[in-house]
Amino acid sequence: MARGLDHIVHAVKDLDAAAELYRRMGFTVGARNKHPWGTHNHIVQLPGFFIELLTVAEPEKLGDDGFSKLFGRYNQDFLSHGEGLSLLILESKDAAADEAEFADAGISLSEVMRFEREGKRPDGSAVKVAFSLTFANDPGAPGIRFCTCQQHYPENFWNPAFQNHENGASSVAGVVIVAAKPADHRSFLRSFSGAGEVATNGVAFTAQTERGEITIVDPVGFSRLFGSAPPPAKDGARLAAVRFEVSDLTATEELLRSAKIAFNRVGGHAVVIPGDVAFGATIAFAEAAR
Repeated sequence: MARGLDHIVHAVKDLDAAAELYRRMGFTVGARNKHPWGTHNHIVQLPGFFIELLTVAEPEKLGDDGFSKLFGRYNQDFLSHGEGLSLLILESKDAAADEAEFADAGISLSEVMRFEREGKRPDGSAVKVAFSLTFANDPGAPGIRFCTCQQHYPENFWNPAFQNHENGASSVAGVVIVAAKPADHRSFLRSFSGAGEVATNGVAFTAQTERGEITIVDPVGFSRLFGSAPPPAKDGARLAAVRFEVSDLTATEELLRSAKIAFNRVGGHAVVIPGDVAFGATIAFAEAAR
């Protein structure tokens, strides 16, 4: 079953500072939300995809339940080593089917887990949002957590009012994983993404999903693509970058310059905010194809 990009977790130590940086980058940032297991987040929505800015704000609430172990404590451990992109989540149309597929492929990490919370509409009224998550495991990438997410009330979560961004970001183009040996993760990527094939150009491996690409590249290739150093991948692999399409790259560049955010112009076709500026995550913008 093919699965599109759903969201990515950007784990940070100072959630307020990260939210302010994203606002300065020209993103519309949602209100602060709280999970019962002690993590807090802000959501940055695009059509069908979002970034989840996240911190472990109340570690005393971490328990022995699945979400505490696989989500809360994982991010707590991740943050003990630094900040950056910690989880890659793909869209699920059927969480139970994902669980069965992951078990058959030998990559299952959990049974389906569901949670609900209260959300807010732009007018402040309360709505229910609910998600079922199924976790997968790449033993060669302990620095990344993978899962799929099925939304049960998508009409209460997705909101065009939150998807209008001053920087012109209109869609997610892809996410990038840096790995010491990209080929070692090809089989997992095929099973996790549900893609029929994982293409390679001899340097990178890419799965084309129903919403954006997942690319795995080595550290040298990453530096060539983005003009900056990737996070260390000595433990096998790390989530390193998110790529966005924008309507007018020159306008995006001018916004970043006016906000005094350091960036690189790469190859005349991309604007890249490096990880040492964006709390361990590389953020790239390129103009959408016309």
